[in-house]
Amino acid sequence: MLPTATAAPPADRTAERIADLDRRTARALVPGAARRRGAFGARERIERLLDEDSFTETGLFVRARPTGDDARRPYGDGVVTGYGTVDGRRVCVFAQDSAVFGGSMGEAFGEKTVALMDLALKTGCPVIGLNDSGGARIQEGVASLALYAELVRRNVQASGVIPQISVILGPCAGGAAYSPAITDFTVMVDRTSHMFVTGPDVIETVTGERTTAEELGGARASNTVNGNAHFLAADEEDALDTVRDLLSYLPGNNLERPPEYAPGTAPAGTPLDEVVPDRTDQAYDMRDILCSVVDDGELLPVHELFAPNIVCALGRIEGSTVGIVANQPLHAAGVLDIDASEKAARFVRFCDAFGIPLLTFADVPGYLSGVGQERAGIIRRGAKLLYAYAEATVPKVTVVVRKAYGGGYAVMGSKHLGADVNLAWPTARIAVMGAPGAVGVLHRRELAAADDPEALRARLVAAYESTHGTPYPAAERGYVDAVIAPRDTRAQLCRALRALRGKRAPLPERRHGNIPL
Repeated sequence: MLPTATAAPPADRTAERIADLDRRTARALVPGAARRRGAFGARERIERLLDEDSFTETGLFVRARPTGDDARRPYGDGVVTGYGTVDGRRVCVFAQDSAVFGGSMGEAFGEKTVALMDLALKTGCPVIGLNDSGGARIQEGVASLALYAELVRRNVQASGVIPQISVILGPCAGGAAYSPAITDFTVMVDRTSHMFVTGPDVIETVTGERTTAEELGGARASNTVNGNAHFLAADEEDALDTVRDLLSYLPGNNLERPPEYAPGTAPAGTPLDEVVPDRTDQAYDMRDILCSVVDDGELLPVHELFAPNIVCALGRIEGSTVGIVANQPLHAAGVLDIDASEKAARFVRFCDAFGIPLLTFADVPGYLSGVGQERAGIIRRGAKLLYAYAEATVPKVTVVVRKAYGGGYAVMGSKHLGADVNLAWPTARIAVMGAPGAVGVLHRRELAAADDPEALRARLVAAYESTHGTPYPAAERGYVDAVIAPRDTRAQLCRALRALRGKRAPLPERRHGNIPL
């Protein structure tokens, strides 16, 4: 008889399997190649974003489909996914790894990212994407394209349910650019990030136009020209700090309240009774007012470099997050144009989706007129802001600071669009148009026949301003709840927000509205 083999003791088999696990884990964690670009590798970026030792990786051993060449099937497949905490609050995060296939998305890569999105939705926590990708993995063909579509579908499902933040830390081109476009906020790094549908080489081949990646979709172009990005960071560290700062204002999901902190103090700054010039053609910085009413004077501007004629920002009042929309007289007199309308509409809808009260500060001459704006669709695109305010059900408080003329009065958080509390300063001028224009229309014949038309014009303008050019006709009709001294603004806002904390605003049953896109 042949001797029988002696089976290894169970303890030895367990030790072997644990040793095999350790070898595989070590192999999976070794970078596939030298870092191609950027200050940090994919895992380093996650470690710098999250709280220390809080990251739990998912899909570590995921690999591409078998091809017969294991060297071309690295563990992780070019993306690091997992969850952890930022300031003790849960988040999901993925980081594309440019050292593996240039960070391009293959089938396994895409499935890992989609699985992470599903986890974020199920657990109700924000998802942060650290993007650094060469786009679709050409050698995997349609499977790569399919996963881009799957990812976008998850972005849409998550929209308004969990906050989504994209950080562009390298290239983001072609189909890869559409996922960040659907997320709530995009952060780009100066002179490092690029985001466009078609790159410079292809554009030159097809159209003959010559450009550079920086001109076409660099961080500055995306922040100032086309508005594709919301924040411009100086470097990768600054970009990750921006994400941490942004998350401190946001709830984990649409069913949670935004985080609350110890109430801050009213900052000592510009006396509000003196900040607004009497003449409507004189500019001032709206940020002086905003910083005087929020806790500790701290604001987080959103889209700061795009459409600067309107300010969108996050701040806190009595420790609670508020979203702020304000005309900026320093730029184009605070007029509403296409870019300003779309910028503010998106911000208003974000705040409404996540239960963040809205504060509006109006100093607006109206919508911008001109052939260029009309032909570019200011009616359709300007209507987005009207729609966003009318649709919003969060607490809405408006302060009319100075001019509020024509359609600008209506759209900037008026009572007629559903604002809950409307306040005005004594300097407010609420009318169809400014006094000089109104006098020119109403008294055209009298002025033409007058011996001294300029003297008559001056008297008529003064008379118009003393009646229609004040907040009191609106207050008499209940369109303004109170006319307040500027120095009392913060106190009045605190009272209004306390009163509105339990606001309920039921809506008619429907699938969804049809915003003019």
